[in-house]
Amino acid sequence: MKSIVIAGCGYIGRRVARLAGDAGYEPTCLVRSKEHGGELEQLGYKTIVTTLDDPAGIPMLEATGGGVLLYCVPPPGGGLFDTRARNFCASPALSVPPAKIVYLSATSVYGETSGGVVTEDSPIAPVSAMGKRRLDAEAAFREFGADHGTAVVILRVSGIYGSGRLPLMQISQGQPLLREDESGPSNRIHADDLARICLAAAEKGGDGDIFNVSDGHPASMTSYFNAAADALGMPRQPQVTLEEARQAMSPLMFSYVSESRVVDNTRMLERLGIRLRYPTMAEGLPASVQAP
Repeated sequence: MKSIVIAGCGYIGRRVARLAGDAGYEPTCLVRSKEHGGELEQLGYKTIVTTLDDPAGIPMLEATGGGVLLYCVPPPGGGLFDTRARNFCASPALSVPPAKIVYLSATSVYGETSGGVVTEDSPIAPVSAMGKRRLDAEAAFREFGADHGTAVVILRVSGIYGSGRLPLMQISQGQPLLREDESGPSNRIHADDLARICLAAAEKGGDGDIFNVSDGHPASMTSYFNAAADALGMPRQPQVTLEEARQAMSPLMFSYVSESRVVDNTRMLERLGIRLRYPTMAEGLPASVQAP
């Protein structure tokens, strides 16, 4: 069987593991907690419990040899470098290098475009610290690939939503939204579509490939939260001006609502042969509410 190691086998990784198993792969799942590892083992997956914050504690991953590594681990909080990704690349865990690495990056690596379109060839100039950490991880995997003859594929993923990942807390607490007339375009991808894209990248992506991942139908963050509230049958949140948002929102949330761009997904659709199941939130939100 083909092997795939999923580092950070959580919300998206679990979906990929299921699809990969159905496609003839033998998944190995890396997780942080024993509880989560036990759940995956009950589903029949080989599981390794480890933390990437301590490079000495990362075990050997012989299953990566000649197979695929899907890296879904988010960067740590703080700083401008992804120390987890760099620890992983420098550890003995990958002494038997994979044939291919697929890294889940983020569209936050692009600069602020004030609503302009970004393609995979657009300038890289992250504004947020999180975007800078994502860019550092991209560099770490490219360096590893160049040193070990491993193909590296980068997926720059926009906002993820799906079953169990709707903004329920923000809506229920009535947290303020940026006024619609001041809210620029933002981008999303449904979790189930993202899992299919990850597997397609593992099978069809080539060394050096970068793919923007979005559904191709941008809408403002305010429109998304309003639509999510409607789908959940909950009251919509109050709206505030940009200056009021700067004071009322957390720095992370403010960075989300103040950056705006349109993510072009043409390359993903054409080269990976993807047909999205949820091309707009009009299809994706009802499915996310109804799903178990």
